[in-house]
Amino acid sequence: MSEPPAKRSKPSSGASTPAENPYLAHMNDKNGSSSSNGVKNPLAGLVPRKVTADQAKAIMDADVNPFKGLAPFSAGYRKILEVRKNLPVYDKMDEFLKVFSKNQITVMEGQTGSGKTTQIPQFVCYADMPHLRGKMVACTQPRRVAAMSVAKRVADEMDARQAGVLQPTAGQDRAVQLGKQIGYSIRFEDMTEPGTTFLKYMTDGMLLREAMNDPLLERYSTIILDEAHERTLATDILMGLLKDIAKQRPDLKIIVMSATLDVDKFANYFGDNQPGGKAPIVKVSGRTFPVETFFTQEPEQDYVEAAIRTVLFIHQAEDEGDVLLFLTGEEEIEDACRKIRAEGEELANKGMAGPLLVVPLYASLPPHQQQRIFDPAPPPSRDGLPGRKVVVSTNIAETSLTIDGIVYVVDPGFCKQKVYNPRIRVESLLVTPISKASANQRAGRAGRTRPGKCFRLYTEKDFVKELEDATHPEILRSNLANTVLELLKLGIKDLVHFDYMDAPAPETIMRALELLHYLAALDDEGNLTPLGEIMADIPLDPQLAKMLIVSPEFGCSNEMLSLAAMLSVPNVFLRPANQRKEADMAKAQFTHPDGDHLTLLNVYHAYKANGGDKNWCWNNYLNARSLVQADNVRTQLKRNMEKFDLELVSTAFEDKNYWNNIRQALTCGFFMQVAHKEGERGSYSTIKDNQVVRLHLSCGLDHTPEWVLYNEFVLTTANFIRTVTEVRPEWLLEYAPQYFDPESFPEKSEARRALERVIAKKSGKVRSSDKKDKKKRKERA
Repeated sequence: MSEPPAKRSKPSSGASTPAENPYLAHMNDKNGSSSSNGVKNPLAGLVPRKVTADQAKAIMDADVNPFKGLAPFSAGYRKILEVRKNLPVYDKMDEFLKVFSKNQITVMEGQTGSGKTTQIPQFVCYADMPHLRGKMVACTQPRRVAAMSVAKRVADEMDARQAGVLQPTAGQDRAVQLGKQIGYSIRFEDMTEPGTTFLKYMTDGMLLREAMNDPLLERYSTIILDEAHERTLATDILMGLLKDIAKQRPDLKIIVMSATLDVDKFANYFGDNQPGGKAPIVKVSGRTFPVETFFTQEPEQDYVEAAIRTVLFIHQAEDEGDVLLFLTGEEEIEDACRKIRAEGEELANKGMAGPLLVVPLYASLPPHQQQRIFDPAPPPSRDGLPGRKVVVSTNIAETSLTIDGIVYVVDPGFCKQKVYNPRIRVESLLVTPISKASANQRAGRAGRTRPGKCFRLYTEKDFVKELEDATHPEILRSNLANTVLELLKLGIKDLVHFDYMDAPAPETIMRALELLHYLAALDDEGNLTPLGEIMADIPLDPQLAKMLIVSPEFGCSNEMLSLAAMLSVPNVFLRPANQRKEADMAKAQFTHPDGDHLTLLNVYHAYKANGGDKNWCWNNYLNARSLVQADNVRTQLKRNMEKFDLELVSTAFEDKNYWNNIRQALTCGFFMQVAHKEGERGSYSTIKDNQVVRLHLSCGLDHTPEWVLYNEFVLTTANFIRTVTEVRPEWLLEYAPQYFDPESFPEKSEARRALERVIAKKSGKVRSSDKKDKKKRKERA
């Protein structure tokens, strides 16, 4: 019996049917050269991967949509098409398609605003025709926001209507829909339809997770790694994987797209079997106008206040044009938006400036609110003063998204970066100075539509001497526990010699292996255990995954699902600067005396009991958006639990062990994040790493227990631990005996003495019960 045609390495002799041969796929009845009403299919007669630029342009200019039932293109499509034709990347279509058809791997340098993220995947669809072979084109993004908003934009460009937002008019019911032909996939949200979606935007982490169950990524005909210059952890691992997959799948096309000038590094990395040892490069310039850059004379003491002041100065003194302000995170952005709105209204009321639209942009913002960044600026005031839009964003807007109309950029020179110290096993999100490359990307945002200005809130001397040339790849500054687990699930056991573009420190890999071994995800030989296999499939950090998997044994898996979801979303507690007392009183209603994890559970239970009411959230100073997200995450995790037949159970709330069971399950996952009360009053020492820490101000404990488990180590002016719950030393010895073996602690350690006391007390009880048994036996005799 012969193998299926798709699996053969050599073509079989004899005639091929359209169903068997992808190059005859256009002859299938359902995708034939004409529809039942005689309309000619623009794809008729084209050979996949041999399509020329003229043929692709003919598809774009056709009367009907070949990607969805030959429905007529709408007037809106024609309008968007004219905009697409003006993008710099459109002029490079011919060069790109020639390189794409001749090479397995293509490297593309496309400056910010060139249109590469939206257009190249569409060019690939015209040339590759994945839908005719039941395949997909994947385009990865480092950020969820970009994956969602770009997918929506491309669905619009391919004559789409977002499902549930705009109702198609008569005759247009078959237009491409977001979530149908064009979709996106991010953690805890999949907007695709199997068998229908042929172009999928996704976060790099999601493609990496797919590779665990589909090692050769067989469902994809072309994979595009976009924003590769950002060098996220998942992108770096994907590059190593794809390099290997390409050798096993000659039919797979790979495109690596970068916005900066380090494309030679990518070309050399992927150039193993290429002439000259380099992958071919296609370069596209951005649509840039000159940008005038201004520096401050002296360093700013408070960059947020300085940024707000600069935005308001621009609004009053500069010509019309929108403003893009870069800040580091959600809290900072929302605070700045409030202040800019308030002061902007005041200026407008005094007739000193026109109306102001202030829009935030950060990763956890819901999709419909993210789209507001594309809203037009408000119309001029009655006095004729121009309206202006101000977008306040994280570094998402640096390269991932292009916002038209930006003329002024305000750059304080900071961003939030993950930093991991393997020696003390602490991963922190710190506000750090940006690199020169990032500063130049930010400035370039001002020159998209006309000559612009960039206001840098730092000195020229600092720019030259203090800023690094480029941002360090994330793989060099991250905890690799999750990554190591994924690589092992992919069957890659030699982690040291894996083909990294930049290899991480061996100590970081050793720390990751140590954590996974203690969690029982790895055996003594370094192989995945059955528990480790399940942990790798659950899209959570290893400790959270372990906590979830063992929770049925403690009769609290329903509660742990809720807790895992609450720990996976942004902070649910709101604490406005002018209402801190009221917010703290509201939080006190939910506070559990045994710890913050249990407080989070109380919040979730109360939220559900109140039917997810947004007004209730507002009145109780809770972030409704985070709670909605937690609910969605819980639903996804529940599916994971059901997939592995993990029982969904709860202990009766009246049972005295209800809260203890939850704390014990928590201990099974987070026993390596425990601190012991030592030293001066209120101080703790982290186990094994001996870092002196204090409980964070947000901690709800009204006492200082001897042993605590924490979710997060916070580096600010001092070392703090946040989201803290009291644990008992007996649990530590029972569920992690190897880790809490007193012999592994320094001799004079207070934690060691405390553990020895617990063991002695326990064995003393055992000895006394033995004596009683012996006495009873003698009496019977």
